[in-house]
Amino acid sequence: MIGFPLLLIPLAIVNIAVFLMGLGLDRLQEPVVSVGLPSLQSWTITYSDLLLSLSLLLLLVEVVKSARPGSKYFTDHFLSVLVFAAAAAEFLLLPQFANSAFFLLTLMAFVDVVAGISIRFVRPKIAAVRASAPEPVVHAPPPPPPAPVAPEVREVRPAPPVVVEETRPVESTSPAREADIKVEPRDTLDTPQAEILPPDPTIPRR
Repeated sequence: MIGFPLLLIPLAIVNIAVFLMGLGLDRLQEPVVSVGLPSLQSWTITYSDLLLSLSLLLLLVEVVKSARPGSKYFTDHFLSVLVFAAAAAEFLLLPQFANSAFFLLTLMAFVDVVAGISIRFVRPKIAAVRASAPEPVVHAPPPPPPAPVAPEVREVRPAPPVVVEETRPVESTSPAREADIKVEPRDTLDTPQAEILPPDPTIPRR
């Protein structure tokens, strides 16, 4: 997309006033409005002041456009050169444009051309310096110290109650039971057992 030279707008306004409306540039000094200042003085604004203020704002936009990375080089600056050449030719060759306000417009067109070319020449150098500059080593900050761990609080549970079982005394066995339980050892006879004979009937029984 071809960039439109914005400084062509105030120059076109002056040419329309001179060639189409038949007005001289001396009319630019006529007051437009008077503004009161805090210093109790009045500032009279003329057509020339308005025209130059508009031109300064447009020049600022043109410089910003020239510094934009995506702007074209040849087309934009070639049109700016054409605008400056036409304004300079009118100021030098035509008597209607021999005016201080128009000279300042021509000077702004020249500043636009020089600023655009200077920005174009400086930008590749800046890009080359940035490309050759080593990337800064970014050291990672040390990790923060670990947070102190609170000691684990264990729940102290009461010991279970000790159940004491009642022990009953062992009943001693009675002597009779011990006699029944006690088995007297018998002597074993190694001799053969004698034959048991029936009792003698002659012996009286007691």
